[in-house]
Amino acid sequence: MDFHPTEEQATAAGLAARIFSDLATHERLTEAGTGSDAELWKALTAAGLIAAVEETGLLGLVLLLEEQGRTTAQVPYAATCVYGILPVAAHGSPEQRGRLLTALGTGDAVATGAFPARGRITAEGGRLTGIAPVVPWLRDATHVLVPDADRSLWLVRTDAPGVRTSPVETTAPWSAGRLALTGAAAERLGCDGAYEDTLAAARTAFAGLQAGVCAGSLARAVEHTSTREQFGRPLSTNQGVMLRAADAYMDTEAIRVTAYEAAWRIDQGLPAQVHALTAAWWASEAGKRVVHAGQHLHGGMGADLDHPVHRHFLWGRQLDAYLGCGSELLAELGASIAGSPASASTAEGEQA
Repeated sequence: MDFHPTEEQATAAGLAARIFSDLATHERLTEAGTGSDAELWKALTAAGLIAAVEETGLLGLVLLLEEQGRTTAQVPYAATCVYGILPVAAHGSPEQRGRLLTALGTGDAVATGAFPARGRITAEGGRLTGIAPVVPWLRDATHVLVPDADRSLWLVRTDAPGVRTSPVETTAPWSAGRLALTGAAAERLGCDGAYEDTLAAARTAFAGLQAGVCAGSLARAVEHTSTREQFGRPLSTNQGVMLRAADAYMDTEAIRVTAYEAAWRIDQGLPAQVHALTAAWWASEAGKRVVHAGQHLHGGMGADLDHPVHRHFLWGRQLDAYLGCGSELLAELGASIAGSPASASTAEGEQA
């Protein structure tokens, strides 16, 4: 395994870090409320950072999403890449790749996904019917990648007849919405295995995003405890503070390295289902520990809803449950290791 970024990946990550730090400031995020930052999205597309994911691969995307997570920048970057660019590039027909990849790369099209499959949407004759109660970034999307009850993948335009969307507010400001389909026309994407590949890539990518969220939360906590004094000395000199921060650091590194490993294996075409589940489990279980620690280390300020660290807390808790909470992922991981897929009834029961 080689987790060292290529020159192209490192350059893209450095550029992303500058754009996110310059534009995703606390003031701009506060002004955006629960919506997306259109100016930031334009800056990312103009810099070629959306289209670059096709070349940098999933590991490159994980590096880029770490930078987004550090600032909790409100743009549909992860969704457009894992539910648009990567699955279209991997599973799309030549016509689909030619039509969609350019539009997604330039920002003229925005993708999201109704993942994971919940068995609520059925397909008949290329038309979909059913409801996805919460889809992140749906309010920004032009296309939604929808798995049906048989786990076939379909692309649906949000402006197509039979498609209704309505806003939904979640704990994290992800411009989420409710997707209702009534005989909506859709185009098939890929064939057998496309759903599993896309879900593994999504879990890995969002684990990378969680690593960035945790790193940003911890950095704020370190800055606060290093500059705030109590009894004539910085809070960071207290042993309890140091131990809590050290635990958070180790958890953050565990999320990062498992995401890197899963992404590298997927890019190399190696079996990676177990590794993606492992990364997702760390992102869920360790992620919530880190963002709780970030709030705790801020003391009373951590309870302020307007404090920047609270945004990391909201993102961390949303990512904790997105694409499977810890117990669900652990059950799926155990079944995968044992060589028998988790039954649909078990999965549905844990998701309910």
